[in-house]
Amino acid sequence: MKAIKDSVHDHIPICDLASDLLDTPELQRLRHIKQLSTVRLVYPSANHTRFEHSLGVYYLAREALSLLGVDGDRSKAVRAAALLHDVGHGPYGHQTEGIIERRLGKHHDEVSDLLASGRLAEVLESHGLDPVTVADLVAGDGKLGQLVAGELDVDRMDYLVRDAHHTGVPYGTIDHSRLLAALQFRDDHLVLSEGNVQTAEGTLVARALMNATVYRHHVSRIAGAMLERAGERLLDATDLDATQFARMTDGRLLAALRDCEETADAARRLEHRDLHKRAVWAKLDAVPEEVVAADRETVRGFEREIAATADVSPEAVLVDTPGEPNMPETSTRVVVDGEVRRLADESPLVEGLRAAGRAQWRLGVYAPEEDVPEVGAAAERVLGIEA
Repeated sequence: MKAIKDSVHDHIPICDLASDLLDTPELQRLRHIKQLSTVRLVYPSANHTRFEHSLGVYYLAREALSLLGVDGDRSKAVRAAALLHDVGHGPYGHQTEGIIERRLGKHHDEVSDLLASGRLAEVLESHGLDPVTVADLVAGDGKLGQLVAGELDVDRMDYLVRDAHHTGVPYGTIDHSRLLAALQFRDDHLVLSEGNVQTAEGTLVARALMNATVYRHHVSRIAGAMLERAGERLLDATDLDATQFARMTDGRLLAALRDCEETADAARRLEHRDLHKRAVWAKLDAVPEEVVAADRETVRGFEREIAATADVSPEAVLVDTPGEPNMPETSTRVVVDGEVRRLADESPLVEGLRAAGRAQWRLGVYAPEEDVPEVGAAAERVLGIEA
């Protein structure tokens, strides 16, 4: 059996199935998609890729399956799903996810079309696996699908540790070995065994701290908003179709943006880190509820109205609202006194973390530095933000 040296998990044993999947163009593409997208504009060492992360998820899935006593074809299918779980991501990962969902009507974990034919289907079938079954596992369907995409999935376990390692921050450090050892099934639900409320709390705290310091850093949010708008303009201005767009790498997308007249300035700004600045950075209690919950079309309407009020170009204004604060991990199931209970019902930390999430929430309005005063004043009037 081969092994691959990994910066987080040391040596990862690679079975024949994984070896064959790793050699496919679809998985090799992930070498050219950064795991943390625009976060690397904040943390220079955060240059790890979705390929590395996929290997880590595969490794943790192997460990979990062994501890749970799952073997044979069921284990093989989950290992394949773990390795393939990010194969549906577009360039810059989550930063272009909204574009792809709107244009193609599917989420990145809906990979049935990618596995239905071509090299991936050939590899899976050559190892006795049904591509439909593997695609369902990637989407988190069924009992074992919870390991790949669920409240206690190995995806989250890997990216928290890996992202903390590569950014150099201590906040994402979790005891993933303890988490894996505590996993069990109760009535087909993946839960943490008795005595592991604190284990679940540790993961929740890590995720909350990583959100505040890494994932939602304002510079990354500004760059992400610029990239998302530029991607939309690229598709509107060229004959590039959404399917081709979704299969790009980071570098190919940046090159396409650079070569398109309508997006060339955005590409230059992203490449040289000449980003928009914050014209508004408002707390949750200062923002009207209808603005917090606004959908994409409403937000675009806000942008146009703010630009007209400020007398600047419509492309100069970006409104970034993260939606209602939420913390889905609080529904993690843990065994307490022999009963399966929700973490939110057992942990006094949960409400404190929810309050912290609300306190950290910000609505952003961004503009080129020279337009910030006018855009800020216009945005406060248009959006009804309390100064």
